Amino acid sequence: MDFLNKFNVNIKDKELLLRALTHSSYSNEHNCDNYERLEFLGDAVLQILISDYLFNNMDLSEGDMSKTRASYVCESACAKYAEVLNFKPYIRVGHGQLNNINDTIVADIFEAIMGCIYLDQGLDAARSVFEQVVIPCIKNHSIFLGDYKSKLQELVQTTKKSLEYKLVGESGPAHDKVFEVEVTIDNIIYGRGSGKSKKEAEQKAAMDAYNKQARL
Repeated sequence: MDFLNKFNVNIKDKELLLRALTHSSYSNEHNCDNYERLEFLGDAVLQILISDYLFNNMDLSEGDMSKTRASYVCESACAKYAEVLNFKPYIRVGHGQLNNINDTIVADIFEAIMGCIYLDQGLDAARSVFEQVVIPCIKNHSIFLGDYKSKLQELVQTTKKSLEYKLVGESGPAHDKVFEVEVTIDNIIYGRGSGKSKKEAEQKAAMDAYNKQARL
């Protein structure tokens, strides 16, 4: 479990790190601790680090800071941060979960690892990983989709028209699929998107439709 070495972090308590990588399906089978408590702590650590970053680097109102922070700590964002850490090969899940290590689990474990770093090394070490992993992603604004599905839904509701997402394509090997989705409003295509998960593809399709400011 040396994936943190390249970020100059050496966790002393290896059992704590192992717990951060352990899903409840595994702990139920093996009667051991899982990442859920560490996830709770890591979420708080991530919130304070992002809040500090936004306060000191972006001239935003309180409301806009709250919305921006929410997009930076959402599931899809944390799953992106997890890709940078590259800890997926070390995740422990139960037999029934082996083929379903989805973005939700990966995002939760990212937060658990931040909690682990905080407990073992302190806030400065957590901030160092944050600066190496999260801030570069923040500066690449395109990965933060926000919840465009909700925005589009609100827009469509005012017109009482039907909104539907259709999976129109899949490509790539089973372990690295790319999904393509179209969003239709009253059976007219308004947006398209692709992503590593159906959820990501749907958000990108919704963003495409929303940003076109379609006349609904």
